Amino acid sequence: MAYLNINSIKERTFDAIVIGSGMSGGWAAKELTDNGLKTLVLERGRDVKHIKDYPTANMYPFEFEHRGELPLAVKKENPVVGRCYAFGESTAHFFVKDKEHPYIQEKEFDWIRAYQVGGRSLLWARQTQRWSDFDFSGPARDGFAVDWPIRYADIAPWYSHVEKFAGIAGNKDGLQELPDGEFLPGFPLNAVEDYFKKQVSEKFKGRHIISGRCAHLSRPEPVHLEQGRGQCLSRTLCNRGCPLGGYYSSNSSTLPWAAKSGHLTLRPFSVVHSILYDEQKGRASGVRVIDANTKEETEYYAKIIFVNAGSVNTNLVLLNSVSGRFPAGLGNDNGLLGKYVAFHNYSATISAEFDGLKEFTTDGRRPTGGYVPRFRNVFKQETDFLRGYAAGFSAHRGLDRDTGGFGTELKENILNPQLGPWRVGSHMMAETIPKESNYVSLDPDRKDAWGIPQLRISVAYDDNDEKMRKDYLAQFEEMFAAAGFTNIQPRNKPMAPGLDIHEMGGVRMGKDPKTSLLNKWNQFHACKNVFVTDGACMTSTSTQNPSLTYMAITARAANYAAEELKKRNL
Repeated sequence: MAYLNINSIKERTFDAIVIGSGMSGGWAAKELTDNGLKTLVLERGRDVKHIKDYPTANMYPFEFEHRGELPLAVKKENPVVGRCYAFGESTAHFFVKDKEHPYIQEKEFDWIRAYQVGGRSLLWARQTQRWSDFDFSGPARDGFAVDWPIRYADIAPWYSHVEKFAGIAGNKDGLQELPDGEFLPGFPLNAVEDYFKKQVSEKFKGRHIISGRCAHLSRPEPVHLEQGRGQCLSRTLCNRGCPLGGYYSSNSSTLPWAAKSGHLTLRPFSVVHSILYDEQKGRASGVRVIDANTKEETEYYAKIIFVNAGSVNTNLVLLNSVSGRFPAGLGNDNGLLGKYVAFHNYSATISAEFDGLKEFTTDGRRPTGGYVPRFRNVFKQETDFLRGYAAGFSAHRGLDRDTGGFGTELKENILNPQLGPWRVGSHMMAETIPKESNYVSLDPDRKDAWGIPQLRISVAYDDNDEKMRKDYLAQFEEMFAAAGFTNIQPRNKPMAPGLDIHEMGGVRMGKDPKTSLLNKWNQFHACKNVFVTDGACMTSTSTQNPSLTYMAITARAANYAAEELKKRNL
């Protein structure tokens, strides 16, 4: 029996364990297996194979039972996920339903989750703007929150590394506040977007409109073809899963690549209960897993562990990883684990019409739109709020159908619609400030179906967010008016934190173990063989969509870990 037990432990022992298979987990798996490490990836949800498991990818609207709408009963049962723009009849199978995985909202917070292999990488907006030094130095410049332990120069090579492999479409815009990258050809702005770009450039110094950089293969390179991916055809059905592999996801790119190495073991339906800590060796030894279906408990062992469960879930796993050495959660000597959670503020939009350029219209689709890089408080503090906001911008020209008349006249009116006016719109993407009062914690009594404590979330907006919202609306109203746009409609968009789906922090990086959890390589200060490289590690949030930065940070940390392992330092 002892021999059998030794064999069993050997079968459950790996060089590395990655918790989570989404955006950053896929990159950890790729980089670790590329380095020859025998790697176990644990995913709490079901398996989703690229192409095979995208059941709605090629369906026509009339093939959906409810023509794309969700039944009223489904909407009533899912008030949280039902508020997500991407949750619909064609995508519902990729989202966690509210009743399946309850959590406690001390303050209203919409936690949007996707428990399956690939996670939310199947559902993301695919916007991929780099951070600049203005972003990494933000906390040091205004003294709010702790300083990042890295700067742009530390991560720039890893942005390039990720961009070349994932495939990023964009233009070389030459902006100091939004560094250029390794781009495939960018998608063009349309006539009115280009008009607005010129108007803003002429009338508002330091403000720019660019084509949003996105993780789509506008022209595949050999490395993308080697992944089995093809050119993006601008179907804009991305959230159903792309059978072409036209946009980056873990399912189409990093996970199959890691599997080809022969070093990957992927285990779906594996709910991670906690990370095991060896008190004698002073290091993490493995992971305790509960089978999602059978509830059977199993332990897996490894020399290094990457935690990529998704920002909020990563906090949950670590808070639940208690031991004699760490009674308040793994690495939590300073009591800050779960605190300083932040997000992006998308709670304002503005729209208008334009009566010019009627000789142009739009034809077809594209996977991105215009992007307005942050222009507030970049080079100096110039407002009464901290940090700033970026924004989306797009223009389109739809058809106006005249439904007047009767009989033949009505028929002709419906069959021959006329081009309507140009309509333009923008939405705010604002940074929020990490605060100790925004936190997550474990409920002492309530547990989920797998016996794991439910998460309590206490996150809210503050005065800085409100000031930024007012400034965004005022500045864009001014820019729209200067461009000759009419019928300008600024709007507050009531939405709870979380619906931006950019939750970050709780396990922040920093230089000082007294004020942070992770060092510059994403290692716990107090437990060097555990790395956190998803959104939980973020010290501040900046304004850019964060996934590209998660991927670059993960690739950097995974290669560091592999090198340290070879040197026997871990």
